[in-house]
Amino acid sequence: MGLIPRHIAIVMDGNGRWAERRGRPRAYGHVRGSSRVREITRVASESGVQTLTLYAFSSENWKRPESERAILWRLLVKHLRRERKELMQQNVQLHVIGELHRLPLDVQEEVKVSVLAMAKNTGMRLVFAVSYGSRQELVSAAHNIVQEVLGGKVQLNEVSEALMEAHLSTAFLGQTSDVDLLIRTSGEQRLSNFMLWQSAYAELLFVDECWPDFTAEHFRGVIESYGKRERRFGGLPSSQS
Repeated sequence: MGLIPRHIAIVMDGNGRWAERRGRPRAYGHVRGSSRVREITRVASESGVQTLTLYAFSSENWKRPESERAILWRLLVKHLRRERKELMQQNVQLHVIGELHRLPLDVQEEVKVSVLAMAKNTGMRLVFAVSYGSRQELVSAAHNIVQEVLGGKVQLNEVSEALMEAHLSTAFLGQTSDVDLLIRTSGEQRLSNFMLWQSAYAELLFVDECWPDFTAEHFRGVIESYGKRERRFGGLPSSQS
């Protein structure tokens, strides 16, 4: 296998459509999609990926019916409880980003318990983006920087990309905060307000399989395909340099 992406971000799309195509309720697709997370997380960790970020619930998803949201919250809590032991065995460090204060209190508590339980692990960082929207993340970062400038903590000429990154929700990731490979399942080809800053130079890969059908074999194939790409970051190909 060639170069391994340090940070992979995935838009886990297509659960509802996957279920509807099979004549099943959308909730069934979310259940099947939840079970897929375990397999992909394990393969990412074993492959040497340093950070795996999963788009679990966007800020726009609050527009969905309350009944569907309730199912998603139950699945999140169930997943955290069920997978905690295995994630500990894999030495995975768990993080959750987004407007967590909007989540039901029992979900917030479960998130805190799981994050704390894995805080001292030193392996792959698994990041769930929940109630997350990249535009709001950027607005919040800009607001905080303005407050620091007005308060005299930061001079206007000190405002930089590095300062902006330090105020994003992914600042704790350090050198791996930039996404190397962004994957979206289900055939849709858009970012949907996901990690817009962090994905500025990400390799984008849109796959036709809906998330419940995105297997470990598909994931390994995607990583292998990434290893064959030449990332130039605005420069010339190596053959022309």
